[in-house]
Amino acid sequence: VQLVESGGGLVQAGGSLRLSCAASGRTISPHTMGWFRQAPGKEREFVAAISWSGRSSYYADSVKGRFTISRDNAKNTVYLQMNSLKPEDTAVYYCAADTVYYSNYVSSDLSDFGSWGQGTRVTVSS
Repeated sequence: VQLVESGGGLVQAGGSLRLSCAASGRTISPHTMGWFRQAPGKEREFVAAISWSGRSSYYADSVKGRFTISRDNAKNTVYLQMNSLKPEDTAVYYCAADTVYYSNYVSSDLSDFGSWGQGTRVTVSS
């Protein structure tokens, strides 16, 4: 599956952005989908993930209450709504699909995700 992220950009602290991840090649509906980010000089880290059905989601503590992950399986697309953005949210954001089919376990482990997009850059100014 090919994943293409979009929606990144420059925003002031306190602002909002909505990232999209469009999949092609095959359906992502059986897979848990995740968002990860990588800030300059830092390792890639988990942000949020959503189960294949959309019924379960999991967030990193740093974004809980500010970010919301959602999916539209009919459109083969995953979203990340980011509100109350902070300068420390500045990073390249990546979408990923896990390797398991129809799992009710929502992973936050990078190694469980086998397909990755190229990333979209988010810059939050203070």
